[in-house]
Amino acid sequence: MQRAVTLVGGGARGVVGLVAIAAAILGAVPPVSAAWLAPMLAIDLVLSVLFLRLARSRDPLPSWLVASDAATTTVLCLAQPHLVAGDALEGGSSWVGGLVTVTIVVMATVWRPRLAVPIGLAIAAAYLVGLRLAAPYQDGIGTLGIHFVQVLSITVLMTLLRRSAASADAFLRGSARAEIALMVERLRREDELKQVGSIHETSLHTLTMVGLGTYDEPSATLRDQAAADLAALEKLRDTPRADSAPIALDALLDEVAGRARGIDVRRRLIPETVPGDVAERFARAVTEALANVALHAGVREAELVSSRRDGEVRVEVADRGGGFDLARVPSDRFGVRGSILDTMRTLPNAGADISSGAAGTRVSLWWRP
Repeated sequence: MQRAVTLVGGGARGVVGLVAIAAAILGAVPPVSAAWLAPMLAIDLVLSVLFLRLARSRDPLPSWLVASDAATTTVLCLAQPHLVAGDALEGGSSWVGGLVTVTIVVMATVWRPRLAVPIGLAIAAAYLVGLRLAAPYQDGIGTLGIHFVQVLSITVLMTLLRRSAASADAFLRGSARAEIALMVERLRREDELKQVGSIHETSLHTLTMVGLGTYDEPSATLRDQAAADLAALEKLRDTPRADSAPIALDALLDEVAGRARGIDVRRRLIPETVPGDVAERFARAVTEALANVALHAGVREAELVSSRRDGEVRVEVADRGGGFDLARVPSDRFGVRGSILDTMRTLPNAGADISSGAAGTRVSLWWRP
């Protein structure tokens, strides 16, 4: 949803801003003042270009840019006597009126209602004040009502969309966890079957030797072999069946990478066995990191590497996309903070770190036995 907001909101603001500049220039007849119009259009041009660049890169719209747009639009509203000819003010169809509408929409898509609603209403009021100053004969109440409806309708719509997106995210997180749990359980069972098969073959070999009469009298070798088989069977019996049962981390991560959609994942995974709950945390974090690459990085290739350094198990997911600023990620975005950072940091002796920039993004995960 965040990408859609950036694409639609940023794109709409950028295009409407450029159209407004053209309309303002074409309608620049007295009493329009060039001394007022030129600097205001220059500011609008800069803002429009910034919105279009963000729409192209699909980076989140920063609050400072939205605030700058709101402030600029408010000034434009109050300065209408110097910017818009009287004839163009009829029916609220001036180029300033178009900017008011798109500014209200962009604010509601980025900010929460407690901020978007009062500021949106303030901009609508500023438009009415500027309209009355520019054309006292204009009523403007109808236009104010339209802006009021715009503020409320887009706020309600975005509230519903955010709730739907949160529900969808929760469902997808639950589905991903269930899928990873199934993979962990399947790999655990495969490992158990291998152990059972190995012990079965060894014990059967010992019994076969006894049955064939190889040992027709007491033998120290037979006693040692029988003791070893018995110890192996007892170890298998005592192996925990809970999440702490060990599984192959490399096999699990290889399967996770193979299920990633929309990207090719190059893998360099060393054989490593870790407790099941640890492997599941790694898998969940890697799943989210690869999903972020597919959705946000703008590339179709990623790298998944595992290693052991000084007794520490490390897993890294890297891409060469455009990168992002972690400090600008909204606090309610669960993916980065919840599915990656918190997933690993709430595991004892484990952690995670994310570095991102123009050269790409690297997600580092680690756990120490």
